[in-house]
Amino acid sequence: MNRATLSTAKRPADLPALNEHIAALPPYNAGLSLAEAQRLGGREDMARLASNENPDGCAPGVLAALTGAALEPWRYADPSCTALRAALEAHTGVTADRIVIGNGSEEMILAVIRVLLGPGRDLLTVLPSFGLHGICATSLGAGVAHVAMTPQGGFDIDGLCAALARRPAMLALSSPWNPVGPALDAPALDRLLAAADPARTAILFDEAYFEYADPANRPDALTMLARWGGHWASLRSFSKAWGLAGLRVGYALCSSPALAVAVTNAKTPFNVNAAAQAAALAALDDPAWMQASVARCAAERARMAAALAGMGLFMPPSQTNFLFIDLRRDAEPVAAALLREGVIVKPWREPRYESFLRVTIGTAAENERFLAAMRKLA
Repeated sequence: MNRATLSTAKRPADLPALNEHIAALPPYNAGLSLAEAQRLGGREDMARLASNENPDGCAPGVLAALTGAALEPWRYADPSCTALRAALEAHTGVTADRIVIGNGSEEMILAVIRVLLGPGRDLLTVLPSFGLHGICATSLGAGVAHVAMTPQGGFDIDGLCAALARRPAMLALSSPWNPVGPALDAPALDRLLAAADPARTAILFDEAYFEYADPANRPDALTMLARWGGHWASLRSFSKAWGLAGLRVGYALCSSPALAVAVTNAKTPFNVNAAAQAAALAALDDPAWMQASVARCAAERARMAAALAGMGLFMPPSQTNFLFIDLRRDAEPVAAALLREGVIVKPWREPRYESFLRVTIGTAAENERFLAAMRKLA
C-alpha cells in the first residue's frame, strides 16, 4: 500500500457502527490450547483434562475412513449430508427430513436460535450454563434469563417451572448438564414440559452428552417432546463419546420437517466437510467401541469422584465425562498451580461459581496425575 492509498483510507470515525449485539458479546471460555498451557505451565508433558475430549480417541474404522481412497478432498462434500442423515435415521428413529447436520452441535445451537428467537424475545436457561446458549441469543438482540442450580448442584425444577409460567420464547437446557453434570429424569422433564406453553415457548434440548447418561434413568426425551407438541430441537454430537471433537460433527433432531428446513436455511451450505461426514458414518458403524469407551469413563469417573470426596470436596452427581468440583476458594489460582503440575483443567468464570473447577475424565494415568496434584495442593 503506497502513501496515496494510506492517505485516503477511512479513519475510524468514518467507519459504520458495529452491530451492538455482537460487539458487546462476552468471549466464549474455550479454555487453553496445548501450546499456551505448555507455555504457562513451563513444561511439555500435559494431561489435557479441560475440554471434555475422549481420551480413548476414536474407533479404528474412523481412521481407516479418513485415509481411504473414497475420500476426495478436492470435491465439494454433499451439502445435504444425505448418507449421514440416513444413517442417523436408522440410529435415532427420527426421519431424515427432520435431521440437520452441523459443524458441531454448536453450529446447530446458533441455527435453531436464529430461527426461533430475535429482538425482544427472551431465552430461559440455567446457571451455570453452557455459554453459547446465552451468547447466541444475545447476538440476536434477545434477552436471557437464568435459573440458578440448587445448593445440591441439581436443576431447580420449581424455579424453572415458575420462570416458564412467564412464557419465554425459548427454554434452552443441556441434559446431561454442561458444566455441572446431572441429567433430567423423566418426572423432571415431564414437569418442565407441563409448565411450558407449546404455543409460546420453543425448547432447545442440548444432548451433547447423551451417550454418557445412565440408560436406566434416561428419559425418552424425543417421545416426550413429540407428545408435548410445540417447536423443539434435540441436539447431539459426535465430539464427545464418539471421539470426533476435532472434526466437528453435530446434528439437530427437529420437531417437524418445516423446522428442519428453517434450521437448514439458517446455516451455511457445505458446512460439514467430506472428512467429517466420512468419519461420522464410520463411527456409527462401530457403536460397540463407543459403548466400551463410555463404560470405561463411568468407572474412572466414579473412582475420581470417590477420591475427591475423600479430600472433602463437593461435586454434583455427574452423568457426563467430567466432574464439576467446588474448591470453596477461587479456582483460578488452583488451575494455574495444576498447570505447573502438568494438568490442564477449566476454572469456571461465571459469577457466583468462580470456586468451581471442571475436570475431564481422562485416561487412568491422567486421572491419577490430577488426583496426585490435588492432594499436593490441598
